[in-house]
Amino acid sequence: MTTRSVLISGAGIAGPTLAHWLRRYGFEPTVVERAPAPRTGGHVVDIRGTAREVAERTGIVARVRQAHTGARGMAFVDSAGNRVATLGTDVFGHSGGPVAELALRRTDLARILHETTRAEVEYVFGDSITAVEQTYGGVRATFESGGARDFDLLIGADGVRSEVRRLVFGPHERYLHDLGCSLSLFTTPTELDLEGWQLMHTVAARNGRPGRTAGLVPLPEPGRSLAGFFWRGAPETHDRHDVQAQQRILTRHFEQDGWEVPGMLSALPDAPDFYFDRVSQVRVNTWSRHRVALLGDAACCASPMSGIGTSLALVGAYVLAGELAAADGDHRVAFPAYEQAMRRFVDRAQEFARGAGDGGLMPDSSRQLRRRNRSVRLLPYLPKRLVARGMERVADTVELKDYAAPARL
Repeated sequence: MTTRSVLISGAGIAGPTLAHWLRRYGFEPTVVERAPAPRTGGHVVDIRGTAREVAERTGIVARVRQAHTGARGMAFVDSAGNRVATLGTDVFGHSGGPVAELALRRTDLARILHETTRAEVEYVFGDSITAVEQTYGGVRATFESGGARDFDLLIGADGVRSEVRRLVFGPHERYLHDLGCSLSLFTTPTELDLEGWQLMHTVAARNGRPGRTAGLVPLPEPGRSLAGFFWRGAPETHDRHDVQAQQRILTRHFEQDGWEVPGMLSALPDAPDFYFDRVSQVRVNTWSRHRVALLGDAACCASPMSGIGTSLALVGAYVLAGELAAADGDHRVAFPAYEQAMRRFVDRAQEFARGAGDGGLMPDSSRQLRRRNRSVRLLPYLPKRLVARGMERVADTVELKDYAAPARL
């Protein structure tokens, strides 16, 4: 096979990482991104387990450390702001805790990857794929801006609601699995000095109101933090693009709560990066159809509850590029090998996520909330190998190969 040109949809984490490694192996990647430029703002992500090794091999760790949020750990607080349970990063080590050693905004990581690759990779911002036609010899992609281009392969790395997946694999409803809760995130000003701590205020379910948590995550900019809200409940009917309707839903669930919540809600109208969605997993039986493959959240989103989505994206991109190189560009060999290498990691991550919120951020009773707080207070006194083994076991699932590009590439 002589596959050389690869179109990648999505300039988030998985797409640019894949482009970096494909270019290193002699392929010709092109990345198309709907946004007009690299995004700003965004929620905080972690690089855990084997993904740390991918970041090191990609050569971005020094810049990732510079972009670190400065978080020292997580503390749960009551309505008056008093700490009721605390988790420092030292409790878990590198991989296991709710605040990883390599924690930064998702958009900062995407920016670092873009800046690392833009000199050698073609990026097309402000455009998207509207149609895909596969032939024996390649893939023709039609673009929203008009016109079409031919490539050897197409990779959908365009998120939970992947347009590539919809066009090639079918409607979103086949693959999105609701986990029974919602979340909202946005950057907000705050006068509270977080001192590097991620603060979380949890309220147990009572009188028909579901269990829920509001939190503030420190950001590098003084006086600004990331506000986060999680709550259990059935989906509520609204237009996905109606931001005001989404903000009304969020306010209705949290407007009676104390701590810093009233100030966080008052900042909603001016939020520059408001995000609102159901917590869902993406489950696809197979990640490839002929010359099209899925990567990252488009293939296997574990949900934000897993804390490991970025690691799945980094490791998956490294493996997919490596298998294509090892197969001399033959997608018929590379795509199944990529999926075989990643499936166990994905299954573990999704299983972990399905239980991550139960009783932790959205307790069904006051008793469950008290049990959560007692468990958290106990963790610093347990051996690290016991405390962190759940997430470490997931994050270290894949053992990276040392791929070498064939001479012909």
